[in-house]
Amino acid sequence: MKNIFLSICTAAVLASCGAMAGSSSKVGKSQAPLTNTRWALADNVKGKTPTLNIEGEKINGNAGCNNYFGTAKVDPSTGNFSAGQLGSTKMACDNMSVEKNFMDMVGKANKYVLTGNVLELYQDNLLLLKFNKAE
Repeated sequence: MKNIFLSICTAAVLASCGAMAGSSSKVGKSQAPLTNTRWALADNVKGKTPTLNIEGEKINGNAGCNNYFGTAKVDPSTGNFSAGQLGSTKMACDNMSVEKNFMDMVGKANKYVLTGNVLELYQDNLLLLKFNKAE
C-alpha cells in the first residue's frame, strides 16, 4: 500500500514538472506576431483586471487602476519582447500594489510565448505574467 502511494505521488510530481516545462521550453524560439492584439491578465486580482493592448510598436491598457501607455519592441523570429517609455495616469486607488507589480513585470519582460489564446511574458526563463486573449 505504501509503495502504491509513493508511486502515485511520484507520477503526479513528474507530470506537473512536465506541464510546467512545456511553455518555458518555447522561450527564445520563433513565435506568432502580437501586432494588433488585446490581452487580459489571467490571474484573479482585487479590483480591475489589468490589460495589455499591442498596436504596432505601441502598448497601452489598464494596470488595475490607471491607464498606461508606452512603446514595445516585439520580434516574432526570436520571441523577444521589451516595453519601454512607460507612463500612466496618476489616480489613487485602493490596491496600488497590484498596479505597481504589474507595471514592474511588464517593464522587466524580455521574452514572450504565444500559445493559442494565451500570452506569457518572461524575464529570460522566469514566467512573469500570463494573459488570456481579450475580445
